[in-house]
Amino acid sequence: MRPAVREIEKEALKDKIVDFKIGDTVRVEVEIVEGDRTRTQPFEGIVIARKGAGPRETFTLRRIASGVGVERTFPLHSPRLARFKVVRRGDVRRAKLYYLRRKVGKKARVKEGRIKRVSAEPVPVETAPEEEAPEE
Repeated sequence: MRPAVREIEKEALKDKIVDFKIGDTVRVEVEIVEGDRTRTQPFEGIVIARKGAGPRETFTLRRIASGVGVERTFPLHSPRLARFKVVRRGDVRRAKLYYLRRKVGKKARVKEGRIKRVSAEPVPVETAPEEEAPEE
């Protein structure tokens, strides 16, 4: 890749990206431009795919709306993404969840993952008292 393209792509990167994985349920608010007005439109769904890297990275969300499966692909570094929130963590073993397209009802659910918590305070380590060596 040419250095000029690399420099332009660095400028397009967002500073803070929310950490999310495949299987998570996320809520994205997208800015929609209608004429001279802008509004935000929420879209909540399960992340079924992530593709690309750098400023070209995209993710696909899937939800069921009025009994019909709806998928929407968003660029991760797009300036049109107003808000991004992880609603639920999913526990999956695959990189792409395209099999959810064939599932209906309860079978289309993703197991909830456990949130790993890191304690703020370090746990003190108890050490055995050192025995003093007899002086000779």
